[in-house]
Amino acid sequence: MSDAGRVTDGTERFEADAVARGLDVEIVEHLEAQNLAELADLLSVQPGEIVKSLVVKRHDGNFLFALVPGGRQISWPKLRAVVGVNKLRMSDDEMAHDATGYRRGVTPIGSTTAWPVVADERIVGRRIAVGAGTAGRIAFVDADALVAAYGATVTDISAEESPH
Repeated sequence: MSDAGRVTDGTERFEADAVARGLDVEIVEHLEAQNLAELADLLSVQPGEIVKSLVVKRHDGNFLFALVPGGRQISWPKLRAVVGVNKLRMSDDEMAHDATGYRRGVTPIGSTTAWPVVADERIVGRRIAVGAGTAGRIAFVDADALVAAYGATVTDISAEESPH
């Protein structure tokens, strides 16, 4: 798709893709939080209901989204086994922007490329909060509907975050 034919604003892309995929999203403007616990308090949710959309680069140059609940991190051995490759790496901010069109609020919803989605099994059956395509916005969505809309692989891909 040419740049002229593509909606480039993250907010508009997010909303248009959610509608096109039949996702019922509730967008909430939020204050900038210093950490996961503070954001969970602001949103009145448990930390595990805030889901990070991590952009992972494959060895072949393609990407995938790993959806991981708050308080957890990617388990690289588990994710490599699911994807069936020996080499994966977290994208940096510039790679994530090039892959998704998002600088902040990264999410599969409205990504400029519909990369495969691998969701941690701990998100299913819940109403979750995900990035909404721009800084300062969060979207609540039913995790099962999100998984279905993107044909996501659902399995155990995470481990508890290690203390810093």
